[in-house]
Amino acid sequence: MKKSAGIVLSLTLAASLLAACGNDKDDAAAGSDGKLIVGVTAGPHEEIAKEAAKIAKKDGLDVTIKAFSDYVIPNTSLVEGDLDANSFQTLTFLANFNKEKGENLVSVGTTILTPMGLYSKKVKTIEDLKDGSTVAIPNDASNGDRALTVLESQGVITLKDTGDKLHTPKDIDKNEHNYKFVELEASQLPRQLDEVDAAMINTNFVLEAGMDTKSALLREGTDSPHLNAVVVDESHKDDEDVKKFVKAYHSETVKKFIEDEYDGAVIPVFDK
Repeated sequence: MKKSAGIVLSLTLAASLLAACGNDKDDAAAGSDGKLIVGVTAGPHEEIAKEAAKIAKKDGLDVTIKAFSDYVIPNTSLVEGDLDANSFQTLTFLANFNKEKGENLVSVGTTILTPMGLYSKKVKTIEDLKDGSTVAIPNDASNGDRALTVLESQGVITLKDTGDKLHTPKDIDKNEHNYKFVELEASQLPRQLDEVDAAMINTNFVLEAGMDTKSALLREGTDSPHLNAVVVDESHKDDEDVKKFVKAYHSETVKKFIEDEYDGAVIPVFDK
């Protein structure tokens, strides 16, 4: 009887230990350890995320911001678990990444719109661009498509209907001025403006290079579908720490910082 009682006690203790471990795992999965690592690209995304981190700190969340210089590593790092969230990409870029890589990253809240623009060091207006001028666009699929559709919306070119397939220069239907389109790394476009006649550049890289967004020959409209977002792996979309960060980002304090700091170059889109 004593031996049986000992076995029962041992099994009970083992079950209790397993239950305790399970609870620890559940707490970790819920993302409630009060810490969050967020990946961003340098420039506005980094600066705004740091402001959001200050607000989140008051809510008991310790946010570490990691800045990257490209559009690839912030997502691969998120997939690999080196980041808890990232804030740098548009919803269209996210959809294309998931489609190409077979991943399940999701938006947990829109953040800002950074209107893409056409910039040049050689001319002051788009009317001054000569026929046959070389125009650079980003070489990643999502931003390349974005650049071309912005140019189409401004009447510079027309594009063929490609269904749900992203546009490339091969899909240009009408190009009245016979512009020559080249695809270059998005982050390098400001540095390569001397080598082309004009380039479609993302606002974050424009600001990082110390350029004035008001010097753009044309800019993307505010009705753009290319809104940026805070992104996480689908399994962590309901984590409490993630919700705290999004809440902080969507605060009036952060909204005012964006409006005061960027003077229209970056637009808060929290309610989209």
